[in-house]
Amino acid sequence: MQKTLAIAAAALAVIFAASCATTSVTRVDSSTQTDLSGYWNDTDVRIVCESLINDCLESPRVAQTAQKKKALPVFIVGTFRNDSDEHIDTTIISKKMESAIINSGKADFVASSAERGEIRDERQEQQSFASEETAKALANETGADFILIGAVKTIVDRAANGKTATRTYYVTAELIDIETNKKIWVGENDEIKKVIKTPSARL
Repeated sequence: MQKTLAIAAAALAVIFAASCATTSVTRVDSSTQTDLSGYWNDTDVRIVCESLINDCLESPRVAQTAQKKKALPVFIVGTFRNDSDEHIDTTIISKKMESAIINSGKADFVASSAERGEIRDERQEQQSFASEETAKALANETGADFILIGAVKTIVDRAANGKTATRTYYVTAELIDIETNKKIWVGENDEIKKVIKTPSARL
């Protein structure tokens, strides 16, 4: 009987503990720096993208192109590869780069290859279904002058005890002339360096 009562009491204790456990959510400003895991996060994206784009747009060769054309250079963002040892959604980097370029006012931007298919389908449908006055002409797209591509890599240095590690993120970007394949700017950023300490052996 006592054993049965003990089991029942333990079960009630578990149920009570579970009912008391609640999820806590705290809203913070989007610019607040948070680093819970030590891995790549939104703050890292912002720091790296702003730094690289500012450097790119200040490049003398980009300015020379604008002077030669007597118009803003036209950019397109290509692929940013994830060559790191963790999962990183590099499309976020691409979009941050795109936003920084447009908002700088120093360059124009055209749709990416993934976006162009949908736009071209819409334009093609307009030829059959939109009025002649409003249908957009075919073969009248703006061609990009430069494509921006890059990669994210990590360098991990672990202590012998396995409880401390340093993670350095190495982000590269290259601006390439689409007509000539010439690289007119190459940038790199290794500002993101984190020391991670954990009581477990795995980092």
